[in-house]
Formats: sequence, C-alpha cells, structure tokens
Amino acid sequence: MAEEKKTTVKIETLGCKLNFSETATISALLAKRGITPAQDGDVPSVCVVNTCSVTELADKKCRQHIRGLIKRYPDALMVVTGCYAQLKSQEIAAIDGVDIVLGSEQKLNIADYVDRWLEHHQKEVAVTPHKDIRQFSPSCERGDRTRYWLKVQDGCDYFCTYCTIPMARGRSRSGTIESLVAQAREVAAEGGKEIVITGVNIGDFGKNTGERFIDLLRAFDEIKEIERYRISSIEPDLLTDEIIEFCAQSRAFMPHFHIPLQCGSDAVLKLMHRHYDTALFAHKIERIRALIPDCYVGVDVMVGSRGETPEYFEESYRFIESLDMQHL
Repeated sequence: MAEEKKTTVKIETLGCKLNFSETATISALLAKRGITPAQDGDVPSVCVVNTCSVTELADKKCRQHIRGLIKRYPDALMVVTGCYAQLKSQEIAAIDGVDIVLGSEQKLNIADYVDRWLEHHQKEVAVTPHKDIRQFSPSCERGDRTRYWLKVQDGCDYFCTYCTIPMARGRSRSGTIESLVAQAREVAAEGGKEIVITGVNIGDFGKNTGERFIDLLRAFDEIKEIERYRISSIEPDLLTDEIIEFCAQSRAFMPHFHIPLQCGSDAVLKLMHRHYDTALFAHKIERIRALIPDCYVGVDVMVGSRGETPEYFEESYRFIESLDMQHL
C-alpha cells in the first residue's frame, strides 16, 4: 500500500521581527492541520510569503520572492499575506501563480483558507479594510534555544506622514495583561529564558483594554523563571519617566532601549506629524543616563524626508551628534 503523501509548507518571511513572530504562529497553526514544514530539498505542497511594505523597495523584494517561489514550485499552493498583501492585494492577485491573498486580519486564519483551497481549488482574496480591523491576534516566536519574541500590541494610531503602517495593520490594539502573562508563563515552561517584547507601537499598549504598558512590564517582571526581558522599540513620547525608573530598578529588564528619533530638526518632525520635539527626546536620553548609566541606547533616523532642506539636515546632524547613544 502506497504511503499517503504529506502536505508540507515552505514559509518565507520579510520585514520586521513582528512578522517573524507571526510566522511562527502561522507555522504552528498549519502544523495542527497536518501541514508540516518542508525539509531542505523537499518540494512543498504549500508556499507562504509573509510580506513587508515599509518601502517601494520592500514591495519589489516581495514580488521577487513570490515569483521566485512560483518558478521553483509551480505546483504548490501559493499564499501571500502580510502588510504588502493588505495594502496592494489586487496587485499581488494579478501575479500569475498566486492562489490566495490574505490581509492583516486574515493572516492567522490561514489554515482555514488553505483547507478551503485544497478542497475547492478556487482563488481567494480576503482583505478587511484597515479602518475595520479590530482583532488582536497573539503570536510568539522562538528565536534560538532560550530567546522568544512575544507580540503584545498591533496597529498604530499615529499616522506619521511617511508611514503606511496604520493602513497595513489597522488601529492600535493589544492583548490583555492576563493573556500575555499566560503566554510568558508558557515560554518559561518551554525553557525560555529571555523575552523580547514586540509590537508595532508597543508604548501605546492598552488602547482597547484600558490597561497600561507599565503594568504589563511589572506583571512580566514577576515571572521569576524568565531571566531577561527587552523592550524592542518604543516611541519617545510613550517612553515615560515611570517606565525608565521601573527598568532601572527591575530584576529582569535589560538596560536597553531602542528609540526612533527619525529627525533631529523640530521643523521636520512637525512635517512628519511626529508626537514630540527634540527637547523631549533629549530629556529621555538624559533621564536614561541619570538612572541607568550603562544603558545601551539605539536610535533610528531617516534622511531625505519631504520638506527637509540642507539647513534642516545640518540641524539634525548636530542634534544627533549631541546625543549620548551607542547605536544609530
């Protein structure tokens, strides 16, 4: 009697750590349906591309990955999801060989769509308009033997002029402290020792639950089996003095902050619709240094923003030069 052919999946992920965290959940959900990861050298039954759309170059890279997989595995079911799929679903659906396109809210229901396609073999495009995205879908990725990336928040309400994330992921929403602590305890039970707290705008945690980010951090700190926590990236206006003071005294939170500046010119920050000025940003760095002298501080900057003159660039350069930080 011939052995029944197994259904396998190959997943490619582009973009941020949040995407990688969600991919781990997608893989686990598919495995529960008997669709297991394809091994090296195997021809997968299903291919999934979890896309990014932070720039036009990212979109181009996604298209290259999609077409490359279709060329290598022409008989595989091709599923495309993620931010690019949310923003430009019809553009992706027009690529010959793409079978399913799923937006941000459908991403973690991928197993249902795969099951339906395997039964009916009908092309499907499912995307919820960004203004209607309400669901928070938990996810957690195991990075190496002991480090995990735990998603605590999704979406963004900031609408910065250069950014499409609110349209790609919807409005800010979070899990509850109770549910996230339960996930962290599961990580500890698996032998995890470090959790990186991830999301789109994690400092905005609790918009839909009425809870606070600082209270989530305190609850995490009480899980003694987790030895280290890191906050992945937090907006300067949401990095409160209370959070800095907590991290300075915490048992397990590492002396590490990643803070997006974007520009060191107040005029450009205003054009970008950012929620702070350089004085507030400088205060945050000074407060960190006063309470956590050995803290590792990383900063994001972009140049060439619309409206940035050579004079604004020089102003930004001088401000960045004045900051006591370790990584740019």
